[in-house]
Amino acid sequence: MSFDASYAEPRAARRETAAVFGQTMFLVAVALGFCVVGTVIGRDLSTGAARACSFAGLGMLLAQGFLGGRIPALRVGPFAIGWLCVLALLIGLGLAPFVAYVAEVDPKGLTTAIGGTAVTVLGMAALGLALSKGLAGWMRPLSYAVFAAVVVSLVGLVFGGLGALNPLLSLLIFGLSALLIIVDFNYLRRHATEDDVVWLATGIFVSIVNIFITLLNLSR
Repeated sequence: MSFDASYAEPRAARRETAAVFGQTMFLVAVALGFCVVGTVIGRDLSTGAARACSFAGLGMLLAQGFLGGRIPALRVGPFAIGWLCVLALLIGLGLAPFVAYVAEVDPKGLTTAIGGTAVTVLGMAALGLALSKGLAGWMRPLSYAVFAAVVVSLVGLVFGGLGALNPLLSLLIFGLSALLIIVDFNYLRRHATEDDVVWLATGIFVSIVNIFITLLNLSR
């Protein structure tokens, strides 16, 4: 009875890839769940409190992104999973008053934004998984570009002064976030290991939230 190692190795690799994919998407779903809970329980928050939650969530995201290399617990393991859940809850709390307002005055716009987000994410994810060329080199520059655009948008939200640039910023954030989903899913298929699960789930979650917010803004 013979054993064909050349056949067993690719099969084992496929199983590992499938396991990492499942773990990542499960965490994305958990993060989205915490975000939704935040939007429900925080719908009566004041504008100031909601903004404080948004900036706290952004701070946690920055800490994970820039300190994760030095503090592995922020990216791998149970603590990192808890970090993601708290981050998602804070983002949901920050969005809550805005989402509640749109749900009251324009429920159709909210439904359209949710549907548009689902279609965009599914399409970009499928494209990222289908592409044979590795796109890992684009991950860092796209992440920085999305972060910079989000910071400019938040500064404009807090201090005003963006005016007519707001729709352009929304489109820019939408496009960059959609591209980042392609890159994340491409990386997930080609390179990801169990150590990458949490930070990949975080990136996908944040991109989904960015797409939803921009579609919500553009629908108003």
